[in-house]
Amino acid sequence: MLHSIIIPCYKSSQTIRKVVELTAAELENLNISEYEFVLVDDYSPDGGATLDELKALARDYSFVKVISLAKNSGQHNAVMAGLNYASGELLIAMDDDMQTHPSQLKYLLAEIDKGYDIVYGYYPEKKHSLFRNFGSFVNYLTVRILIGKPKDMKTSSYWVIRRFVRDYVIQYKSPYTHLQGLFLRTTRNISCIPIKHFDREVGESGYTFKKLIQLWSNIMGYSVIPLRMATYCGYFFSLLSILGAVAVVIRKLLVPSMAIGWPSMMCAICFFSGVIMLFMGLIGEYLGRMFLGMNKQPQFVVKKVYDHAEMSASEKKTDNPADIPAGKENDPENKNI
Repeated sequence: MLHSIIIPCYKSSQTIRKVVELTAAELENLNISEYEFVLVDDYSPDGGATLDELKALARDYSFVKVISLAKNSGQHNAVMAGLNYASGELLIAMDDDMQTHPSQLKYLLAEIDKGYDIVYGYYPEKKHSLFRNFGSFVNYLTVRILIGKPKDMKTSSYWVIRRFVRDYVIQYKSPYTHLQGLFLRTTRNISCIPIKHFDREVGESGYTFKKLIQLWSNIMGYSVIPLRMATYCGYFFSLLSILGAVAVVIRKLLVPSMAIGWPSMMCAICFFSGVIMLFMGLIGEYLGRMFLGMNKQPQFVVKKVYDHAEMSASEKKTDNPADIPAGKENDPENKNI
C-alpha cells in the first residue's frame, strides 16, 4: 500500500530535509517500503532557499516530488495542491517545522488500521504561543457551532486520511478552503489520538493575526448558520422594539408630562443601524465568495513540478561535455568532466 506524505513548505529550508529523512526512516522502521513525499513550496519569501532545498531533495531521493506554487495560497490550499498530486491509498499531512514529529506517526497509522476513515493527532500540551492557542480555541468553538463538529473531536494539522476521502475533497475548487469542514462533510468515521507536540526548531509560526482571521472566516463557506443568525436577530430586535414601543406608550399615558429623550433615540438608531450593517456585510461576504467562485478564482497555481527523474536528467545534461562552451574544456571548474 502506497503512503503519501504531504508537507506544505513555507520558509523551511533549514528543517525540511530533516523532516523528510526522519519520516522516511520512521516508515522503514514500521516496515512500510512504499511511500512518496509531496512537498509543496507555498511561494516562500526567502529568495528561493526553500525551493532550492526541495529540488535538492527531489534530486537525492526518488520518492520525493516537489510542487512549486506561483503565489502564496495559504497552508490549507497548499495541502489541497499536494492532495491533487498524491497517489497513495493513505495520505498523511505534516508540518515542515518538526513540531508534527515523525516519531508520532506510528500512533496515527496504528489508529487508522482500526478501520477509521480519518485520524487526527492532537496535542494535550501545545507548544504554540498564547496568541496562537487562543486562535485555535476560537476556531474550535466556531467549527463546533457552524458545522457540527463533535464535542470530543480534537484536531491539528497532523492527520491521516483514506484515498476515497481525498477523492471527494479535491472536488472542492473554491479558494476558501477549510480542511476540517471538507472532512466533516465527507465522513463522520473519524478518530483522534493524543500525541506529543514538539518545539519548533527554527523560526516562528507564519500565521499572523490577519491570516488566522482569513482562515477562520473560511468556515462560513460550509454553513448557512450565520445567515440564519441574521434572521433570528431580526426577529429578536423586532420583538424588542415592539415591546419597547408598548412600554413607551403606557408610560406616556400614565405620566403625560414625561419627555421622550433624544439621546436615547439616537443611541437606539446607531445600535440598530450597526446591527443592520453587520448582517448586510455578512450577506455581502457570502455573495462575494459566490461571485469569486463563479469566476473560478483558483485555489492554487502550480508553476512547476519537480521529481527525481527530471532533476537527474537535468544534472546529467549539465555534466555533458557537449554543454561546456568552446574554449572552456580545460577550465579547472570542469576538471571532473
